[in-house]
Amino acid sequence: MSTDDCPRYEHIDDVERLDYYKGGGYHPIQIGHRFRERYRIVHKLGHGSYSTTWLARDEQLSKYVAVKIGTASSNYKEVDVLNRLSNHLARENRLCRATIPCVFDRFDLDGPNGTHPCFVTTPAMCSLADTIMAGNYKPFQTNVARSIAAQLATAVAFMHRAGFVHGDLHFGNILLQMPAGIIDDLTNQQLYDRYDPPEPEPVVREDGQPIIPSQGVPSHVYALIWMGKPNNDISLAESKLLLADFGTAFCPDEEPRLSSYTPLEIRPPEARFEPTKPLSFASDVWSLGCMIWAILGVKPLLGAWLFGPDSATAAQIDALGPMPDTWWERWESKTKIESFDGNGAPKPGRGAWTLERRFEDSMQQPRIEGGMEPIAEDERKAIFDMIRGMLKFSPCHRISAHHVLETKWMRKWAIPEVEKSWETKFALL
Repeated sequence: MSTDDCPRYEHIDDVERLDYYKGGGYHPIQIGHRFRERYRIVHKLGHGSYSTTWLARDEQLSKYVAVKIGTASSNYKEVDVLNRLSNHLARENRLCRATIPCVFDRFDLDGPNGTHPCFVTTPAMCSLADTIMAGNYKPFQTNVARSIAAQLATAVAFMHRAGFVHGDLHFGNILLQMPAGIIDDLTNQQLYDRYDPPEPEPVVREDGQPIIPSQGVPSHVYALIWMGKPNNDISLAESKLLLADFGTAFCPDEEPRLSSYTPLEIRPPEARFEPTKPLSFASDVWSLGCMIWAILGVKPLLGAWLFGPDSATAAQIDALGPMPDTWWERWESKTKIESFDGNGAPKPGRGAWTLERRFEDSMQQPRIEGGMEPIAEDERKAIFDMIRGMLKFSPCHRISAHHVLETKWMRKWAIPEVEKSWETKFALL
């Protein structure tokens, strides 16, 4: 979204971009606004480049809901994807149905910045990104990490069966469900007493000109409500997952996609080295493998600090070994890295940061330091077998999301934890 002609605003921490309040951008929302004569806004849940999400009280059903309000330049694609997925969910087990959001309502909202697509869904407790940050990047309890990994793989495998690639798997788009009965019986004031009330922050232009709400800029904005807890305090019963943000999902049979929108550290390498080939379901499998690694550990597989595509490619080779020779030859800027003596061979004297070393650094050592049991050798081997199957450089050589669920690690360690948390056997995983 171009913001070249927008006024500049004084910075406010932890809120949406204020320069996105313009024609085609965000709709200005204030606490207390009421939509469709039933949804009263009580707090803010989140924001992204193409939407803001609000906690609202459904006054007809006496429960809290999440209202996602898109920018005026966005469309109903996310809702359309969710509706198509819901048509497949009736044939799935309870776990699949629980990990995909339900759309309760959809409507258009006319405002000074245009017409905004909106939909209503279930509010979540928090994202994995937020709970990990709140836990100071300590590891999840091992049983919780196993459960979350299996649920995520289940959700992705379901999407693939339904014909869709998610296309944007990252911690911000993986949510923890709100436990049943936690907030629905609370009045607005009781909600504020438990989680803190919204604190309006005045919007101020740098040029000193007044804010005129009728021109599409709110007089105040709000930080997000925090209803979660640190990740190391999440119990197995609280580990139920909800996959979110389907705005970049696509059906490969209907919509060839060449660009990947995932963060660099989990972006599939074919997006760089096969840029003219449409992305496939295997692109999700790569990102899923990186996410499972990060769920089990406290660091991304490729590291938190990547300084561009060359840095990411070098980290991939260090961890996984040689890339396809055609890709190596195509990597014109590899001489800038000065890390390799040929495809996959580290220069003499340089210790490669292998998968084994990354495992010790991101999974074992943090557990030992936190007084937790390290992952046992037989489970470690099963994790490596699964991850290596998912993170093949060539997408055609990766295992499918369905086969991820059939791996020894999923069957022996991860899925049993999901069944404990749901107190149900899932024979159809």
